Amino acid sequence: MSLRLTPLATALALAFLAPISSFAQTAATAASADKKDDQALPTVTVNASADASADGLPAEYAGGQVARGGRVGILGNKDFLDTPFNSISYSAQLIKDQQAKGVGDVLLNDPTIRVTRGYGNYQESYMIRGFITNSDDLAYNGLYGLLPRQYVAAEMLERVEVFRGATAFLNGATPGGNAIGGTINLLPKRAGAEPVTSFSTGIESGGQTYVAADIGRRFGPEDRVGVRVNAVRRAGGTAIDNENRELTMGTIGLDYRGNTFRLSADIGVQEYDLTSTRPSVRIATAPAGYVPSAPSASSNYGQKWFYSNERDVFGTVRGEWDLSDNVTSWFALGMRQGTENNSLATPNVNSTNGNFTSNRFDNAREDSVWTGEVGIRGKFSTGAVKHNVTASASSYWQDSRNAYAMALGTATTGNLYAPTQSAQPALSFFGGSLASPQTTVKTKLSSVALADTLSVLDERLQVTIGARLQRLNTINYDYNTHLQSDYYNDSTVTPVAGIVYKLTKEASVYANYIEALQPGTRVSDTSAANFGAVLAPYKSKQKEIGFKYDAGKIGFTAALFSIEKPNVYRDATTTIYSTNGKQENQGVEIGAFGEPVRGLRLLAGLTLLDPKQKRTANGTYDGKDAIGTAKTMANIGADWDVAGVKGLSVNSRVIYTAKQYADSANTQAIPAWTRLDLGARYLADIGGKLVTLRGGIQNVTNRSYWESAGGSSALGYLVQGAPRTFVTSASIDF
Repeated sequence: MSLRLTPLATALALAFLAPISSFAQTAATAASADKKDDQALPTVTVNASADASADGLPAEYAGGQVARGGRVGILGNKDFLDTPFNSISYSAQLIKDQQAKGVGDVLLNDPTIRVTRGYGNYQESYMIRGFITNSDDLAYNGLYGLLPRQYVAAEMLERVEVFRGATAFLNGATPGGNAIGGTINLLPKRAGAEPVTSFSTGIESGGQTYVAADIGRRFGPEDRVGVRVNAVRRAGGTAIDNENRELTMGTIGLDYRGNTFRLSADIGVQEYDLTSTRPSVRIATAPAGYVPSAPSASSNYGQKWFYSNERDVFGTVRGEWDLSDNVTSWFALGMRQGTENNSLATPNVNSTNGNFTSNRFDNAREDSVWTGEVGIRGKFSTGAVKHNVTASASSYWQDSRNAYAMALGTATTGNLYAPTQSAQPALSFFGGSLASPQTTVKTKLSSVALADTLSVLDERLQVTIGARLQRLNTINYDYNTHLQSDYYNDSTVTPVAGIVYKLTKEASVYANYIEALQPGTRVSDTSAANFGAVLAPYKSKQKEIGFKYDAGKIGFTAALFSIEKPNVYRDATTTIYSTNGKQENQGVEIGAFGEPVRGLRLLAGLTLLDPKQKRTANGTYDGKDAIGTAKTMANIGADWDVAGVKGLSVNSRVIYTAKQYADSANTQAIPAWTRLDLGARYLADIGGKLVTLRGGIQNVTNRSYWESAGGSSALGYLVQGAPRTFVTSASIDF
């Protein structure tokens, strides 16, 4: 299917392009003026930045795989030694060298994250510190809800910033009500000081072909105007039998660098099509403790009529204005229009020989999203104390139109180990119209925040305190009558407290207290004494201490954290639902990154997690591990320039994940797994052009394993890991 721009999206694209066009025309006029006037312009240093900040993005750390720091919500960009939280920012160079296709591929490098799926669909989701973050809650240049929900192509990205921990104060509540264990912020590419003209092509197992272009230029006096264009097309089969994937993506990033004013804007389109895709798997509770072994790595137990299609148009504009040397204001605005259509059927394994039944479920969805933020940041001193004060206000609005249909009473049957094809059952039960879905949910989020970072002792001691007042408003509508079914409107305050003390210029210790925020649940159990009630917002509480060290060529981080998340359960005596339950995840994170010796780049880490259920209904699951959480996760990656062979580099990555439980009683567990990836690249000068050849083998041993045990809404479902996959590409830079 082809990408289409709606009239609204076209108007938005023009609106985003208009300011840049105006600046470009002004620049062109200035360029044609006499040389004396041109020389009179103040010098502007070009530090291309997606967030329009004066200093640009934090510099890359030694080795170029990660950055020295990243965005810390409304506090802006900070160096990792100055941040009272644990975060990491993966670079565009790492994305290219590993031939990452999507966000999930990049996050395979992170020892605190494991990639999973949304329940019953192919939506990419992420378990961070043992809590799920759906792709609905990805941030794009600091704003939520703007990116395609199912999958995001990596070619458009300059940085993938991972913030480990709760973020309700820093970024506001997420529209999906998740992100308790962390958030992911994606930064688009910008034109740098040097021109970029790069074309790539490639092929991978299953016949998947790939072509991409990346072009960046700066124009006008002192290169104040920048344009960056990225486009990619992927199509064909995969290493999984009969599976087919197609992706078409195009983005334009623009920016203007003035003396006191900076502006950036993006417009993007993406279409993602899946057919005959291998589904996730549910397992029955009986026989007790049974978990099917993973089928052959390339086996496909899905049906040929399975499909998922997603089309999105999205954009942002962000500006920053220096009101004085010490005061800067900013604004940001974003939009997305998205459509999704799926035909799915999750296998429910009901016997020890791998037999399953599945029921067809189709759905259609259309989203309209608008979001924005304004803020001001100022610096001043009171005696020996330096202050960096930030105030902001944000708003998020989403109209979600949904419909679904099911084939009731016509379940198909099959076997995990001997897949067969079945005719597509006819739909018999409808919730709304698949051809014309109507509004089922309206979400409105708004907040105001204030923070102050106080510094003393020549900024060796930094204390951050702040609070955000947040209002959550949700209106639900019946699928068929389209009448309002329930209404939720509540507000709460989420605080933050963080401290950093620099032991030396190279080492710092830190501590923080911060919260995550989720909308309250509506009690839908008609037999409950408080049926229809909407519970208060849930506030998950995080406490963390840590240590960071910068050895110049290699950096180290260590964190010890505890996150308490409220859970809802029904009291057996009163039949009242309340937030008396709790899940507490305690853990240790250790990370290392950099280039300890010339030509050897390392990226490694270890997470030890203790995810416990507490105060469950009647104490049934007290002390049991939470679903889909591994107690040990480890990553070791190395990239080495081969001595004596100019331009040749080899790389390897080992990923280890301990066993995960698929049920709250901890009777069903998937085994621990280890995956090995290998790769190489060769750079050569051919005819004055830089040519880069890359090759990689993912899951070298072709191991069959269950990659994750779900975790969405306390539902355990199995997602199988990808088979051995060969990936090759060639790029030429002009």
